[in-house]
Amino acid sequence: MSVKKISILGSTGSIGTRALEVVDAFPDRLSVLALAAGRQLERLAAQVKKFKPRLVSVATPEGARELKERLGSGAPEILSGEAGLIAAATCPETELVLSAVVGAAGLMPTLAAIQAGKDVALANKESLVMAGPLLMREVRRRGRKLIPVDSEHSAVFQALEGRPAELVRRVILSASGGPFLRSTREEMEQAGPAAAAAHPTWRMGSKISVDSATLMNKALEVIEARWLFDLKPEQIEVLIHPQCLVHAVVEFRDGSALAQLAPPDMRLPIGFALSYPERWGSPFPRLDLARAGDLTFEAVDPKRFPALTLGWRALKVGGTMPAALNAANEVAVGAFLEGRLGFTRIAAVVAEVMDRHEPRELEGIARAWEADAWARELARKTIQDASH
Repeated sequence: MSVKKISILGSTGSIGTRALEVVDAFPDRLSVLALAAGRQLERLAAQVKKFKPRLVSVATPEGARELKERLGSGAPEILSGEAGLIAAATCPETELVLSAVVGAAGLMPTLAAIQAGKDVALANKESLVMAGPLLMREVRRRGRKLIPVDSEHSAVFQALEGRPAELVRRVILSASGGPFLRSTREEMEQAGPAAAAAHPTWRMGSKISVDSATLMNKALEVIEARWLFDLKPEQIEVLIHPQCLVHAVVEFRDGSALAQLAPPDMRLPIGFALSYPERWGSPFPRLDLARAGDLTFEAVDPKRFPALTLGWRALKVGGTMPAALNAANEVAVGAFLEGRLGFTRIAAVVAEVMDRHEPRELEGIARAWEADAWARELARKTIQDASH
């Protein structure tokens, strides 16, 4: 039995920690060669001691020095910053890179992994949002596999089983509706970070929890699905499914539809991605339809969740507009988490930035970063001006 050698980018986040639970469940099948994290040094030190990677990366040089002191004489090679992320993503013997860095910071190491000839298990949707056509061009050119980790895109990937896009009529991504599904507009306006992060089903980091509450995560996933599966914007739909058991539905041209169901546990799509193309027996929770009860679906109210509409708008405009949307959202969510912006103002700030953005053709990665920097600066100014 061969052992698959992997690198995990974002190892101390919600996806990274669950990925290591999967590794722990299959010690004879998975070996960790590199870990990259941010500033959670205590958690990272414990991961290094348990999984013994050869290479580790952290956010800052100061963090690297502190981690080395924590680990003592048994410390592996420790790097920092974007260079460290890229080193972890391109570790020579690594076969598969799990890209789970949050936000735009995941783009360059994901691209570097593909260019280095690695297969990528992608949990960093922002990479495809910012530079989808460029990233997929590299995937095709290098002949690599890009295996989605988001539960919805994993579901579509599994339902398609390699079938060509021309057989697909539409793809339906499910959305839980988040913690404010039944809240009034007034309640949403008064909501703070704790309420927005209190997802009824999934356990996630703070940024993605807020994105789930606004449905911006679904806007990003619509853009991601377009590039992953070579779909037109009008082929992608979103429905609210509070039970979080049906993760996506693929409807084919002949009217048949395949739905992928699983418990709302990220270890399942992570395990699928790490084991692909095999399916290993899993020790994690299984679906019990007899106890599941009713499965319900409903349309998204665009007045209550305007962020989703912004995703389709960015996708249809194309070029650098998705990068601007993502950057503005990251700034707005950060301001909300710091108590400087109201919850319902997040989508409003993003919309204002998009209104003022003059999209350019995405000729290269530098163009995406230009749009990212411009949108961040305008979002910060918009938020600051509104507070005065």
